[in-house]
Amino acid sequence: MESELEMPTRFRLQEVLDAHDPVISQRELASQSGVSPTTINRMCRNLTAQVSLATLDALSSVLGVEPGELIEREPKKRGKTRGKL
Repeated sequence: MESELEMPTRFRLQEVLDAHDPVISQRELASQSGVSPTTINRMCRNLTAQVSLATLDALSSVLGVEPGELIEREPKKRGKTRGKL
């Protein structure tokens, strides 16, 4: 079973697809954008470490969003605190 990559930056493609009106499937997005269905699926599941700017541009154009809306930096995870607060 594959797990999400542990990276501080992640793709938001699945959230953007879920919020898109009208609803658009991964397969429809692939057809309209020219990006492979495998790449889109891996981005939705955060199983890829990088994509090209051309890919982000193609996806964002179809979805009507800015390329930056397809990625986000996750907050740093805090470790256990020792001692006084």
